[in-house]
Amino acid sequence: MADTLPGPDRATEDGSEALDAYSRIVTTVAAAVTPRIAALQVARRGRGGWFSTALGSAVVFTDDGFLLTNAHVVGHADAGTLAFGDGTTAPFHTIGADPFSDLAVLRADGPTPPPVRLGEATALRVGQLVVAVGNPLGLAGTVTAGVVSALGRSLPTRSGSAVRIVDDVIQTDAALNPGNSGGALTTATGEVVGITTAVAGNGLGLAVPINATTRRIIATLLADGRIRRAYLGLAGVPAPLPPALRRRTGQQTGLRIVEVVPRDPADRAGLREGDLLLTAAGEPMSSAQALQRLMRADAIGRPLPLTVLRGDALVDVIAVPTELRTED
Repeated sequence: MADTLPGPDRATEDGSEALDAYSRIVTTVAAAVTPRIAALQVARRGRGGWFSTALGSAVVFTDDGFLLTNAHVVGHADAGTLAFGDGTTAPFHTIGADPFSDLAVLRADGPTPPPVRLGEATALRVGQLVVAVGNPLGLAGTVTAGVVSALGRSLPTRSGSAVRIVDDVIQTDAALNPGNSGGALTTATGEVVGITTAVAGNGLGLAVPINATTRRIIATLLADGRIRRAYLGLAGVPAPLPPALRRRTGQQTGLRIVEVVPRDPADRAGLREGDLLLTAAGEPMSSAQALQRLMRADAIGRPLPLTVLRGDALVDVIAVPTELRTED
């Protein structure tokens, strides 16, 4: 009787079918998106006058040659070079960059491939398949895949001494490395739902979401080249309200002021370290992000009513935010 190898059982067949389906999704997305992702090179002047080259990625998102990338990739550079997977290259110039959302808009000075399709990150679900396309470590056209590991993460960003938080950041286990920054995070249908921005370590990466907030930022960068934001000059951390005040207001936490910048709007309004900020413009302030969301361009120069708990007393003050100035 001849020896024979056992045939595949049903479980193996089902596993192969699932793996084939997964492979088809990733290869289809890779074929569609990779040509639309540019490898980006930017010359930077460092301390002592030395020049270095920053590497990253950029995503074509309009028919007329505009690209999205990270603000930290372009830095303060006005121009650089793009290289596409078909071997074509083009110079670019920077239209605008916003370090506080870590987004920048570029314009290619030459032909570009057709644009990607921008999706909507608010529709993502934890565990959903995503594909990352970029140029890690200068290796052009690299594709990795994984899942959405978590949603609603926060990403601290900085310009000079000013710090802000990017809300609703996407966390993924798709492998990201230096050079992926500015690349695309897509769904299984090839829609770009995030711009990869950071490696969180231990196999986790982060991406700035494409949503209503970032679409407004992108539109403003296209129109004006910069984002105007209001500024108070305080720092705070969440802290619980006293039990009696919680029962009376229904609010659980406020923002404990831990720093007031001398001569800035919060200081001029009479706010002090140790005050517990309860409301701003009538809205509960339970986190730094809640206050940050009020610091829009239309708040600059306008009176902003604030209520704080100081000791056992409720104190109402009026602050007038100034424009936040980014620093080199």
